[in-house]
Amino acid sequence: MIRFALLTLLTLGCGWLIANQQRPDANFRAELKSLLEEEHSFSDRFEAEVWMKDMSKRLAKRAPNVPEKERFTILKLTHKYAKAYQLDPQLVLAVMEVESNFERFAISRVGARGLMQIMPFWIDEIGHPDDNLMDIETNIRYGCAILSLYIKRERKNVTNALARYNGSYGKMKYPMKVYRALRKRWQA
Repeated sequence: MIRFALLTLLTLGCGWLIANQQRPDANFRAELKSLLEEEHSFSDRFEAEVWMKDMSKRLAKRAPNVPEKERFTILKLTHKYAKAYQLDPQLVLAVMEVESNFERFAISRVGARGLMQIMPFWIDEIGHPDDNLMDIETNIRYGCAILSLYIKRERKNVTNALARYNGSYGKMKYPMKVYRALRKRWQA
């Protein structure tokens, strides 16, 4: 009886979560498409190398099962796209930790995929049907672009933007998890 009640609550909760993840409006979709089509690169190689060495040690502690080569790729692309979309790279790492714990093949119970747990509908909304959300670069690029636009939409209110990213706008639980991870492991 208790199992049935818990299963029912879980099922209803998942339905509520899916219902709260709104599809973007036309302006948001167009802006996101434009951002994703731009080419980005490191602006300061020395700063990036220092950052990557520091973050690599932290990531190895947090996710020891991630191979070194993959860890390097995750960090390089996180730095690249976070800077390109004017995000704090450490904030992006905190989002990844909370979303997938750095499991690149993670699939949530509602269907979100990859490191940053991108919902598949974003592929249709952005207009790149061949994109693979399990690809590290694609996932990080989408995640950073989406988070960046949510921050812009929320007039730089990162807390509200994080809640939107998670589909829990108006609730503080998810943003607080991200901030906790940021403070505990990722702030320099």
